Amino acid sequence: MLTRPLTTLLTITGITLVVFVFTAVLMMADGVRKTLVSTGSDENVMVLRKSANAEITSIIDREQVNIVRALPHIAQTPQGKPLASGEAVVIINLTYQKGNGFGNVAVRGIMSEGLLLRPQVKIAEGRMFQWGSREVIVGKSIAKRFRGVAVGEKIKFGGDLWTAVGVLDSDGSGFDSEIWGDVDQLSQAFGRSSAVSIVLVRLDNPNAFQDFVSAFTRDVRLQYFDAKREKQFYDEQSEDLAFFIRVLGIFVTLIFSAGATIGAMITMYAAVSNRTVDIGTLRALGFRRRSVLWTFFVESVFLALVGGVLGIFIASALQFFSVSMINFTSFSELAFRFSLSPDIIIRSLIFAVLMGIVGGFVPAFRAARYNIVNALRSA
Repeated sequence: MLTRPLTTLLTITGITLVVFVFTAVLMMADGVRKTLVSTGSDENVMVLRKSANAEITSIIDREQVNIVRALPHIAQTPQGKPLASGEAVVIINLTYQKGNGFGNVAVRGIMSEGLLLRPQVKIAEGRMFQWGSREVIVGKSIAKRFRGVAVGEKIKFGGDLWTAVGVLDSDGSGFDSEIWGDVDQLSQAFGRSSAVSIVLVRLDNPNAFQDFVSAFTRDVRLQYFDAKREKQFYDEQSEDLAFFIRVLGIFVTLIFSAGATIGAMITMYAAVSNRTVDIGTLRALGFRRRSVLWTFFVESVFLALVGGVLGIFIASALQFFSVSMINFTSFSELAFRFSLSPDIIIRSLIFAVLMGIVGGFVPAFRAARYNIVNALRSA
């Protein structure tokens, strides 16, 4: 390989770039999934309207909220109230920090129990909003990406001005991409005082889920609603978006990989041409065809493996960056980090090796089929 440094370098570079794109796509999809899954808890159960695949498409009357709060196996607050929160979720438009474009942001109205249901949520800056007021707290990802949402500024939506009094930090979950306020104030502003989007409850025992569901389904007043674990709901939310990212990214990667594979094939054909005498000498000394084939085959795979390792190494730097995109299910911004896992590393290396196998097989087969006499005559 050292006798052909330019072609070797170009081949490794091509494979490196392809593996970088492939790894980045998988990291992006995995980052979306982890962000959404970490938003939910196995101890919480979400109640929403049947066939609703997002909170914004679900509607639950306040009367049915009270019915859910009265079901068995719901944990209690220190004051003896059901640990359940009826929540309204709406979408508003905010202006990005850079440029004049608009982005969709989810605004969540919660009851006081909503904070107890999510112990991972902390106030990173400012203070908690006051109940019964037009105050909100802003997710840290929203605070970084949009204008006019800093602590002390007023945000206009729902026909009124809302004062941002704090920044919430949920340790990288989807709540970092939301704005929170009082559910009663938010419902009133959007003309939905008689209904909320979902009801979130905490079980008194995580293993009591089936008993809770049994009680839930027996109540005919709740026949138009579903109950599922909060983590399961957010896992389902992540599936469509992660699938779209993987399909689109892998389609683009396959196009690039065709070029990298052709580059590897050209490199190996050059290697075969430059070593015609060596091949003839090896065959004259008694080396079998499969030994010659294996020699060039291993060289091609090694080139691809080097490119694969470099591509993964470069892609690993993406873990330090946070990006944002529209969640097609909720139609709102979702900020997340690229996530590199051992499974992604293994799949990327396998992808790189496959490019080496495809690119090196034909040249290696040609070398193995060389006629001994003709190969020695080319000296």
